[in-house]
Amino acid sequence: MGNLSRRSVLRSSLVLAAAGSLARPYIANAAATTAEVWWVQGFVPEEDVSIKKIVADYEKASGNKIELSIMPFAPQRQKIVSAMTSGVVPDFFPNNPAEIIALYAWDDKLVDVTDIVETQKSLYSETALLSAYCYNNATKKRSFYGVPYTQACFSNHVWRPLIEKAGFTLEDIPKTWDAYYDFFKEVQKKLRAQGVRNVYGLGFQVTTNGVDPHFLFNYFLIAYGGQGIVTKDGKLLLDDPVREAAVKALTYPATAYKEGFVPPGAINWNDADDNNAFHAKQIVMDLDGTLSTEVAVIHNQQDYNDILTMGLPLSNDGKPVPTGAANACGLIPKGAKNVEVAKDFLKYFIQPKVNNEWLKTGLARNMPCMPVSVKDDPWWLKDDPHRVAYVQQGLLGPTVPQFWVYNPAYAQVQSEHVWSTGWVDIMKEGMAPQAAAEKAFKRVEEIFAKYQIAQG
Repeated sequence: MGNLSRRSVLRSSLVLAAAGSLARPYIANAAATTAEVWWVQGFVPEEDVSIKKIVADYEKASGNKIELSIMPFAPQRQKIVSAMTSGVVPDFFPNNPAEIIALYAWDDKLVDVTDIVETQKSLYSETALLSAYCYNNATKKRSFYGVPYTQACFSNHVWRPLIEKAGFTLEDIPKTWDAYYDFFKEVQKKLRAQGVRNVYGLGFQVTTNGVDPHFLFNYFLIAYGGQGIVTKDGKLLLDDPVREAAVKALTYPATAYKEGFVPPGAINWNDADDNNAFHAKQIVMDLDGTLSTEVAVIHNQQDYNDILTMGLPLSNDGKPVPTGAANACGLIPKGAKNVEVAKDFLKYFIQPKVNNEWLKTGLARNMPCMPVSVKDDPWWLKDDPHRVAYVQQGLLGPTVPQFWVYNPAYAQVQSEHVWSTGWVDIMKEGMAPQAAAEKAFKRVEEIFAKYQIAQG
């Protein structure tokens, strides 16, 4: 917090009393101005209430106005693309989907926000900093083009009663990767033998819609040893271990689907459909992002308590698998009319105390991107087993950033759904996994050839 003292976003009550008037956040011209902010609609009403309260608090303290537009996740993605294409942009929007920060930074379409990040830089997780530190192809160097304000990851969400109905206990769940997911196939078999129809063991998003399939593939790729597919200096590395890992990451989910352990409709799912299937108890488990699965039923205490939130299993050879974490960031597009106000609001918003209040009021579907926030506030690591498991995995455990952090080529790989198209090639076209992988490798190499990053 010391970095903020010279241009304090919110001065202490003592200073307020001494001044006899409202202390304002730092603004270049000290003039009350309006910034247009686009925000993602929450999964639960409390999330929307939370951001509105933060905005109101900021307006009261600063004298500035925030024109807040809250919109659903999927439509907002389209709206951002339209705005960036037309040049008629707001003053601040989130990286929705996460990888657009890398693509827009590459195209020199974002304002450098190093001055905002610096105010809390020492407190951020390493993954959060890496996620916002992108390469600009115009300047030929990296800088901060986003301001992180949450960290998120994929966890395993499991219906305990369905496991028990199948005759198993939680102690029966294996600890290593393939064995862990194979276990839920056995749960399905036992349930079917009891006459329980339309329940599937696995909630894999084997679809070419939305963002969930990117994470699913990447998690399997890392678990199988493919973490080095993009080097830290932005080069594609398709050596034998990575190729082998990619083939396995295409094979396991696609085969599970073909064998009937994943709902038939999963091939067409969008990002909320796996949540809906889970809540309807059509799937025993789901590997999915944030605590949206749990928070959606938080007011139904029975269901909430019946869900088990679990971190990642070990790799097949018994080693910890690092979690691919993602960070929500505030982006300020070039062409924004009120850059200074947008920057000032972000400086206010990422103060640990403010950010923590926002997350907690919103029922903590996401976690902070500053480890100090959970270490200084015991609330995060007690009482609620879902929250504890999630924070231990995604903030305090070993994490790695998304692959597009090192080269935006991987963002295009995701936007084209190259890997999940490989699943469809196996599931629907009958292609052998090796052939589907070779097709994907060819396209990945073509994309990376367009994104050359200057070294040194």
